[in-house]
Amino acid sequence: MPLPIILGVGAAIAGVVGVGSGISGASKMKEANDTMKNAEERHKRNNEKLERCNKTTNEEMDKLGILELNILNGFDKFADMIEQIQNRPKFKDIRIEGVELPKYNKEELQEVSVGAGVLLGGLGGAAAGTAGGFAAAGATTSAVMALGTASTGTAIASLSGAAATNATLAALGGGALSAGGGGMALGSAVLGGATLGVGLLAAGVIFNVTGSKLSDKADEAWAQMKKAEDTINKICSYLDDLKGTAKTYITSLEAVNKAYTDMTGKISYAVYTLHKVDWNDFSEEEKTATQNSILLVGLLRKMCKVSLVKKAETADEMNEVNRTEVDRTIRESGQVIGSLGLQG
Repeated sequence: MPLPIILGVGAAIAGVVGVGSGISGASKMKEANDTMKNAEERHKRNNEKLERCNKTTNEEMDKLGILELNILNGFDKFADMIEQIQNRPKFKDIRIEGVELPKYNKEELQEVSVGAGVLLGGLGGAAAGTAGGFAAAGATTSAVMALGTASTGTAIASLSGAAATNATLAALGGGALSAGGGGMALGSAVLGGATLGVGLLAAGVIFNVTGSKLSDKADEAWAQMKKAEDTINKICSYLDDLKGTAKTYITSLEAVNKAYTDMTGKISYAVYTLHKVDWNDFSEEEKTATQNSILLVGLLRKMCKVSLVKKAETADEMNEVNRTEVDRTIRESGQVIGSLGLQG
């Protein structure tokens, strides 16, 4: 029953009771109704806060997810270009500044590229947070899995576990949020639609409780609101941490991608404009650019494989931001870029 109706019922009760006891009863009724009203208003503000946190985190994670997918989607063109060069050396596994990078593999690059294209193609009608879900789970892994399932007609939301890490990325673990994504009423997921004021929403109940019992119910509703508030604050803290981590990762990824784009631009000019197709015809600058691009494409693959979220093992636990791996990857990317002299 809406709160105004509850207040109206309270007024009716106050008019029925005797004058002497009615004053005390009406006072308790007013206090109970005030408590209920304050609980409802505060819970509404808490829900609005949660929606804002969810929205801004979704936006940042979607930026990261789309950036990663676009990077991966271009790998087939890179592989095609490298395959034009005859007599090139074999680019093996390389450790640079202590960072291990994967070797050049044409087939793997093409698979990742096609899978990323599948995911990008399905984002048009997808809910907010879907692209961010791929970043949360690791875009490289998501792209490979998408390639394997795309031919079956599997819905985009279920590819690569996106549904399990969508939007708020199942901030409550494997439970309610993972099933609905960011478009759901998050406050209802946390608290439940009829939790506040349970026992007060039916007029028959209200007519049969004393002022003291009504106060007890109002106190119970306030306690439930406070419990929900604690949960919401915990989720918002997690979301803010995730948003900040995504923003930092975007900056690092963009720096590596810029260096990669610069290097591949030089190779493209040599191959497609100067029509050089033999490694022995390449200048030292062009050879260096090719070798650097091989390193950088491996670094980008590695960066896009990082899962930003560590999924909780049980439904009643919070997920965690995968800060250890993210920080290590950012540090390693800086070491690689620095060793190649490609800063700025």
